[in-house]
Amino acid sequence: MPEPRGRLITIEGLDGSGKTTLSVALEEAMIARGLPVVRLREPGGVALSERIRELVADPELQVDPRTEALLFAAARAQLCAEVLRPTLDDGRWVLLDRFVDSSLAYQGGGRELGVEAVARMNELATEGCVPDRTLLLRVDRRTGRERLASRGEEQDRMEREQDAFFARVEQAYDGLATADPHRFRVLDAHKDAPAVLADALDALADVLPPA
Repeated sequence: MPEPRGRLITIEGLDGSGKTTLSVALEEAMIARGLPVVRLREPGGVALSERIRELVADPELQVDPRTEALLFAAARAQLCAEVLRPTLDDGRWVLLDRFVDSSLAYQGGGRELGVEAVARMNELATEGCVPDRTLLLRVDRRTGRERLASRGEEQDRMEREQDAFFARVEQAYDGLATADPHRFRVLDAHKDAPAVLADALDALADVLPPA
């Protein structure tokens, strides 16, 4: 009998919502349950995709919205082919910091390319790979900006966008979550990290094995 396919859990949200913090904590919790889990990020996770990440983040570059969307899709295609799909086929779980929904929200909504148009771009990139559960961390833009500023790091090209851009991103995320309530779980990311982790584990209760 073939090994069961692994599960794909994605984490989405505005910059500064705590996606990385949650993914690290979830990885530890899943390992404690004996789950074979791999934690990845987008764009990135493999050498080619990390190179693309450097391009799309560079504040010195002017990038057309369509080019931006295609670059994210290209990075995603390489990640899917090189790591994501083989890992899932091997029966291991994947925690992924951003996936297609980020492009739908940021380029489809924020850049106003349209969610459907960006979704079509990504059909070839993912070859039907769909998350089993998506955790959407909801945080207001002011809190997100304060968290980013507290890191003491230079903001990348995307993080420098105006509030109107992020308002469109947030609206697109909300639309995606409303349209697919079976896959999405919306979490209050204003809470402290342990509380967000607890909420995330509750949101995954029907897909995770018992503790």
